[in-house]
Amino acid sequence: MAGGITDTGELYSPYVGLVYMFNLIVGTGALTMPKAFATAGWLVSLVLLMFLGFMSYMTTTFVVEAMAAANAQLRWKRMEKRKEDDEDEDSSSGVSDSDVLLQDGYERAETRPILSVQRRGSPNIFEITERVEMGQMASMFFNKVGVNLFYFCIIIYLYGDLAIYAAAVPVSLMQVTCSAIGNHSCNVGDGTKYNDTDKCWGPIRRIDAYRLYLAAFTLLLGPFTFFNVQKTKYLQIMTSLMRWIAFILMIILALIRISRGQAEGHPSMAQLSGIRNLFGVCVYSFMCQHSLPSLITPISKKKHVNKLVLLDYILILAFYSLLSFTAIYCFRNDTLMDMYTLNFTNCEIINVAFIRYFLGLFPVFTISTNFPIIAVTLRNNWKTLFHREGGTYPWVVDRIVFPAITLVPPVLVAFCTHDLESLVGITGAYAGNGIQYLIPAFLAYCSRKDTQLVFGSGTVNKHLSPFRHTFWIVFVLIWGFSCFVFVTANIVLSESKL
Repeated sequence: MAGGITDTGELYSPYVGLVYMFNLIVGTGALTMPKAFATAGWLVSLVLLMFLGFMSYMTTTFVVEAMAAANAQLRWKRMEKRKEDDEDEDSSSGVSDSDVLLQDGYERAETRPILSVQRRGSPNIFEITERVEMGQMASMFFNKVGVNLFYFCIIIYLYGDLAIYAAAVPVSLMQVTCSAIGNHSCNVGDGTKYNDTDKCWGPIRRIDAYRLYLAAFTLLLGPFTFFNVQKTKYLQIMTSLMRWIAFILMIILALIRISRGQAEGHPSMAQLSGIRNLFGVCVYSFMCQHSLPSLITPISKKKHVNKLVLLDYILILAFYSLLSFTAIYCFRNDTLMDMYTLNFTNCEIINVAFIRYFLGLFPVFTISTNFPIIAVTLRNNWKTLFHREGGTYPWVVDRIVFPAITLVPPVLVAFCTHDLESLVGITGAYAGNGIQYLIPAFLAYCSRKDTQLVFGSGTVNKHLSPFRHTFWIVFVLIWGFSCFVFVTANIVLSESKL
C-alpha cells in the first residue's frame, strides 16, 4: 500500500476493472450499514449516503489524476537521465557533436524512446502504465511532514480495519454457537437482547466465549503477521463468490418477507443522534482510494476511466440502498444487529439450517482470509515509515518488533469492545476521512503544481479530474476538516450526557 513502483501484472478490460472495484468497495462496511440506517432514519441516511458517494467519487478522480501526474514525472526523469548518460558518453569519447550527428544520428533516432523527442506537454506522457502506490505519490508530491502525516493516517486506518476484523469474527462465532449449544439456534436474530454476562454454555458467559474465540482467532491468524502472505487469485474468487451469494440471499429473503406482509420495520425519517455512526459507516463503505493504483493501472483502455468509475459508484449506491432499505423495512429497529448477517439466523426468516449457518458464519470465512493481508500491509507501512536510506533493521526489530506492534493493538481493542458499529464508525470518521478526502485533495493540488512547474503552464493532464477547478479541492478540504470537528464534538456531547 505504501510501496513504490511495481509491475502492473496482467492487463484486463475496463469492465473487469469495474467488477474488481465493485468487489473491493462492497465489503465489511456494508454489513453494518442497515443498523446505521435504522438509527439515523431513512431520509437522512439516503441523503447522506448519496452525498458521501458523490464526495468519494470526486476524490477518486483526484487520485487517478495524481497517478497520471506521477507517471509523467517518472517517465520524464528517466528520459532526462538517458539524455545525460548519452551526453556523458559523447563527451568521454572525444568525438565532436557534428561527427556524432553525422555518424550516429540515424541510429540514435531509431534507438532512443519516442517519448524523448516529444514535447514536454504531450498527452502520452500522462499515460498510466506503471503502478505508483499512494505512499510513493506522497513522497513525490508532499514534503517530509506531509509524508509522515500520510503514513500516520494510513496506519491508523489499517489498525481500525484489523480491530474490526478481529471483533467481527468472534462476535459471529459467539452469536451462532452460544445459541446453538444453548438450544436456541433460532433465536439469534429474533430481537432477543443478550447481555455479555448471560450464560453461553455451562458456566461460560457470552463475553467469555467471545474472548475465547478472539484468542483462538489471534493464535491461528496472528502468526501470519510475522511472514509474507499474498492473496492468491483463487482465494479472491472464493471470497468474492461467497460475498455475492450472501448479499443476494439477504436481499431476496428480506424481499420475500416484505412481499408476504411479514415486514416489521417502521423506520423513522430522521434521528440526528445516529448521524455520527452513519457518517463513519458510509465513509468506510466507500473506501477504495488507497487501492486505486492496483485497480486502475492494469486496465487496458483508460480513455474513459472516470466514466467507468462513475458507473461503479452509481451501481454501488443502488446496491447499498437496496440492501439497507430492505433491511430497515423487514426488521424492527431494535432487532437489527451490528452484523446484519446475524438477523438471518432466525428460523422465522429462513427454516433451512444450512442457509442460516452459512449467513451467520459468513463473516468468519471472508474476514479471516483478509486479516493476514491487511496485517502484513500494516507491518510494511511501519517499516517504510521508519526506514532510513541505506539502513537495515536488526533481525529482532524486523521479525519480532514490527509484527508485534502490528498485531497487539487491534487485538487489545477487540478484547475491550465488540461494538462493531462504533468501531466502523470511528475508523471511517477519523482515519477514513483522511484517506478518502484530505489526502486525495492534497495529492491533486500538489501534483497540479508540480506538473505546471516541470512541464509548463500550458500542459494539460489527459486524466485531469472533471472537478478541475480549485474550488472543488478547497471544498473537499473544508468538508474533511469540518467532519473531524463535527464527529469529535458529537462524541464529546454524547459522553457528557452519560
